[in-house]
Amino acid sequence: MAAFIASILWYELLFCKTRPVYATAVVERGDIERSIEATGVLQPIKYVDVGSHVSGRVKSLKVKCGDLVTKNQLIAEIDSVPANTELIAANAVLENLTSQRSVKQAQLMSAKLKTTCNGEFCAGKNMPDAECNILRINYDIMSADIASLSVQIKQALSVVERAKVNLENTLITAPMAGEVVSMSIMEGQILNVNKNIPDVLRIADTTAFTVWVQIPEADILRVKIGQNAYFTVLGHSKSWNGKIRQVLPTPELIDNAVFYNVLFDVPNIEHELRIQMTARVSLVLEQVKDTLLIPVSAIDHVSGSPEIEVQVLQANGRVEPRFIRIGIKNGISAEIKSGVKEKDKIVISE
Repeated sequence: MAAFIASILWYELLFCKTRPVYATAVVERGDIERSIEATGVLQPIKYVDVGSHVSGRVKSLKVKCGDLVTKNQLIAEIDSVPANTELIAANAVLENLTSQRSVKQAQLMSAKLKTTCNGEFCAGKNMPDAECNILRINYDIMSADIASLSVQIKQALSVVERAKVNLENTLITAPMAGEVVSMSIMEGQILNVNKNIPDVLRIADTTAFTVWVQIPEADILRVKIGQNAYFTVLGHSKSWNGKIRQVLPTPELIDNAVFYNVLFDVPNIEHELRIQMTARVSLVLEQVKDTLLIPVSAIDHVSGSPEIEVQVLQANGRVEPRFIRIGIKNGISAEIKSGVKEKDKIVISE
């Protein structure tokens, strides 16, 4: 029996031809795009740093990080005693000057009644010219004093208004609605505005984000306003989509390489995204949906000509040469515009 099997194998090896086995790639239908891959960072579209315009001790904080606030909501309070004392002193100075001017005005009226008749100075009075001149000079001095006091009252009024503003500024309110995303002070801390305007906290609108993408200068000329863009974040398979709205004109130099910041916006209604998240961004240059595709490995041996010759494996095991026209091509797939149909098998190697 063993001798019989051996003789059959020997006969087949000697007289039978073995069919070649081909490695093939199947033409499939799908979507393809050519894009620029880059890394970006998420930042809120709108935010504001809230500062204190008055010096003093932080009496109380009404919010904490993560709280949602409404516009004009009280968020912090500075000790108001110094500001209130300043307002009282300013009001006292104003009242004193106002009182002095009232006295001067009464004295001026009295002097005028004593020295005038029918509206003319010293008219109808039997007095020497020298005495009349002295009365006239005193009258002018009183008028000048009243004018000076009026100026001082205006200055005192401005001091009072400034003191009122300082007192109001001891109550820090939210200039916009949003989320408290950072805080830089604590209760009991002393703020000194003589050095700078200290930041109290940051409020951001986290219902929408801007993606800041750094694009190298070699690719920036291919980026246009209105192009589609999308990204994913680490640990999440979902993608977010937007359109490029701005290319900042001033570049950044990073490790002696020039990069330009490209911006596009995405909504964040469900609050899945967070500030400073790293985004893996694709800026779409070309895109075709529901087209015929072939892996680039099936044609990577050919030149960059749009029309190339390939070998298509037939159902009977034979190969047939075909000319196909290539469209969009990326690092994974290539679009086939003509020459083959879906499910055809293109020979890669034998």
